[in-house]
Amino acid sequence: MQSFRTEIENPVVEKDIIELERKIRLFKEGRIDEERFRSLRLARGVYGQRQEGVQMIRIKLPYGKVTGEQLLRIADVSDEFSTGRLHITTRQDIQIHYVSLDRTPELWAQLEQDDVTLREACGNTVRNVTASETAGIDVNEPFDVSPYAHAVFQFFLRNPVCQEMGRKFKISFSASDDDTALSYIHDLGFIPKIENGKRGFKVLLGGGLGSQPRHADVLYEFLPTEKIIPVTESVLRIFDRHGERTKRLKARMKFLIKDIGLDNFIELINEESKALSNQVVAIDTAPFDVPIQLSEKAIPEVIVDSNEFEAWKASNLIAQKQEGLFAIGVKVKLGDFSTEKARQLAHLIKTYAANELRFTLRQNILIRHVKEALLPFFYQELKALGFTQLGYNSTLDITACPGTDTCNLGIASSTGLATELERVLLEEYPQYQNNTDITIKISGCMNACGQHNMAHIGFQGMSIRTKDKRVAPAVQVLLGGGVLGNGQGRFADKVIKLPAKRGPQALRTLLDDFKVNANPNESFLNYYDRKEQRYFYDILVNLSDVDNLQDSDFIDWGNSSDYIQAVGVGECAGVVIDLVQTLLLEAKEKLDLASDAFEDKKWSDAIYHTYTAFVNGAKALLLSENVSTNTQANIISQFDDTFVNSGKISLNTTFNDLVYQIKHNEPTEAFARSYADLSVNFFDTIETFRTQELVNV
Repeated sequence: MQSFRTEIENPVVEKDIIELERKIRLFKEGRIDEERFRSLRLARGVYGQRQEGVQMIRIKLPYGKVTGEQLLRIADVSDEFSTGRLHITTRQDIQIHYVSLDRTPELWAQLEQDDVTLREACGNTVRNVTASETAGIDVNEPFDVSPYAHAVFQFFLRNPVCQEMGRKFKISFSASDDDTALSYIHDLGFIPKIENGKRGFKVLLGGGLGSQPRHADVLYEFLPTEKIIPVTESVLRIFDRHGERTKRLKARMKFLIKDIGLDNFIELINEESKALSNQVVAIDTAPFDVPIQLSEKAIPEVIVDSNEFEAWKASNLIAQKQEGLFAIGVKVKLGDFSTEKARQLAHLIKTYAANELRFTLRQNILIRHVKEALLPFFYQELKALGFTQLGYNSTLDITACPGTDTCNLGIASSTGLATELERVLLEEYPQYQNNTDITIKISGCMNACGQHNMAHIGFQGMSIRTKDKRVAPAVQVLLGGGVLGNGQGRFADKVIKLPAKRGPQALRTLLDDFKVNANPNESFLNYYDRKEQRYFYDILVNLSDVDNLQDSDFIDWGNSSDYIQAVGVGECAGVVIDLVQTLLLEAKEKLDLASDAFEDKKWSDAIYHTYTAFVNGAKALLLSENVSTNTQANIISQFDDTFVNSGKISLNTTFNDLVYQIKHNEPTEAFARSYADLSVNFFDTIETFRTQELVNV
């Protein structure tokens, strides 16, 4: 496992991977608590699977952009370390499965040779920054949001402000008012605007899905581009300090906004401004403004079936804003494809396009910058790969999370149901092949990784119990969700719970009723609103009877044996149980990181690492006293109440005033040095106290 130490040119990345290797070794030796180790590996894209002894690896691909070289590298890694299969997620990442934990540092090192990272793909971090796959080519966009999404990704990668938050944090950039990046369900969502000739964004805050979906609030109607990184940093600092850390289900930004209110949150943003690393951050768009480098290779002559070719163009082609260029939508069933196909696709875009594709939020592929004259050739090559199925972004293009295939939290099979629903649509409802007005989404549990509660027709995996105590797989049917545009959206209503094997019949019932009872040119959402929720319950209720289940109803879609409800411990949040000594050790590691940042003259980073050391050290002592520590702000106040005000520990000031100097000082060299000196004195004090306490036990 030594090879990556010489092959990686970036010393920061090399240090990161070596640290993962070291922590794996310490964990195997029993010197790191399992829960603390889980937090570390999640922040490096290593996620436990439903199956024992193997890991899912999430590869972080900002706004889904991939070059041919990167795709080849990902394919090589999957073949060597995994199963030769790739899975596109609804956040434009790639996941590979069944990887040995011991080999993850080597895997990561190989990816980094083509500038591909695992860092912060999972865990309580800023997750992959997503964007509309059409960004940069969209005829309706005010400007290309890609450079802004990229800048946010780069600025917050490894940034100390967002390494150990209470929960994950999600950011999106939509290309236009169509809001195809779904800003209203994100912690921070950005929609491009131009005012008085100046670029900026409408900013939304505090959206989310899960069991309690929340529509994001409008934080700013217009925020200049140079302010998006400072505002994001302020929001993350507030979330880090005030966000819930004990109750996992209440630890997302949406609950913090609900608790303190939007106006109070805006006041906190303003209070943070002095402490920010930068008051403005001008974002360089030049790398994205260069002319598209198109292949000059001779156009191969091909003969294609004209009817099939024209149908494909009508269904899967997008005219770009660049005249004469087209983007090709590739429908990837359930987001799963082989490394063999990935390699051929990589060679195709390198040789005949502009060497770029983007993975999409609907688990598909968008090939960009294809000359019109090359379309017949691309059709021929993609058809050989099985990549010309009609219905890109259509009703037939069903989104589904992995569900019980690999996820610990999966309750019912989302992929099995999706496969059956697509079959029903293709064979019985071919008129929906190019319909883009109705979306169908499926999640294996309430966490909504398949985005079921924002779909026109959604299914959520559940279980159902019969009178004789047998348990069968089930689905909750949800109706009436959708994207409305410009930051507006709606969440689906829960209509009825059915045995999972009756999901296809529920879909037939809905589509048949829509055909018969919808008014001319009436949208599905208007039809749903006119008929109202109770109407749909009534037409589906006969499917909910569990007294007449057959043996086959106890076998989930895509399975051959009886259903067993087996839900493991989820790792989506990475919430951990901190042991006192472990936390003290990690707090002191933060001081080492602060020292490194100081040497690199990164004053803001050094200050924030020091702040985190203060908080973690205080938390360690509070836990030894069984004191609640659900937020950082709570830790700071409780430390005063428990130790300082009681006279147990003397600091010559309050802990509140000591720590919150971070809010009242600019991030200068002088403050970074004095703040670090104060932290060293603080640790000397609490370690002396801790030692004496242990002696007295």
